[in-house]
Amino acid sequence: MPQPVRKVVIPAAGFGTRFLPATKALPKEMLPVVDKPAIQYVVEEAVSAGLNDVVMIIGRNKNALENHFDRVTELELALEEKGDKKRLHRVVESSELADIHFLRQGDPKGLGHAVLRARRHVGNEPFAVLLGDDLIDARDPLLTTMIEEQESRQATIIALMEVDPATISMYGCAAVEATDNPDVVKVTDLVEKPAPEDAPSNLAIIGRYVLRPEIFDVLEKTEPGKGGEIQLTDAMQVLAADDTIAGGVYGVVFRGRRYDTGDRLDYIKAIIQLASDREDLGLELKPWIKEFAAKLD
Repeated sequence: MPQPVRKVVIPAAGFGTRFLPATKALPKEMLPVVDKPAIQYVVEEAVSAGLNDVVMIIGRNKNALENHFDRVTELELALEEKGDKKRLHRVVESSELADIHFLRQGDPKGLGHAVLRARRHVGNEPFAVLLGDDLIDARDPLLTTMIEEQESRQATIIALMEVDPATISMYGCAAVEATDNPDVVKVTDLVEKPAPEDAPSNLAIIGRYVLRPEIFDVLEKTEPGKGGEIQLTDAMQVLAADDTIAGGVYGVVFRGRRYDTGDRLDYIKAIIQLASDREDLGLELKPWIKEFAAKLD
């Protein structure tokens, strides 16, 4: 019988070298986006889609992630004594979001290897994978749509987004065929970071996946690819080439707001965009942005 998607895997073992020296001692996932670490947005997205069983794949020096989602009794007591109920709620909220488990990746062998580490926890059921670098605006649901498509098609579902063809070499890229739904495509091939002239489309893979458990057997046999790492894209390419393994691969084309916090410039843009839309910050921030922009050449 088809099983519902209940669990989510969040790989968070990377070094965050693009943000050095800030990430020398602080995990990149803990960098604040306005006043919450990036990783909390990702967990909140999973919970909003009904996924409360979270397994986070971490590496060395990532204890801050565990601490953030744990209780801090002393801080809670201090805020309670001050009568600061608003901040107390926000502190407690992060520790009560979901049932979060932490697994060490050990050797940094790539995204595919990180996902494979979750096999014992996930078991023989479909699951979601959310990358911490991609933040999806809560006002533009994506994961719920992907889960619905997975349950309907019993296939592997990936998130795709149209990008400037000149920038496709920064992404994994999908070759696709149309379906009866304009926002869903059949994926026939996947290419990791192709040159623009070789790209089969301008549809880039972004960091959201809903996978069937068959992916684990494929990952076990996947040889290291680019950078000597086990690539999740390579494993999904096997599934895309043979529908009989796990029902094929389909892509949900996302047309909403996405924030890339893995790049320094896009990270700054994300903070400005999200803060501008906040009721408690936007009223004062927007006039300042206009005034600042007017002074630029």
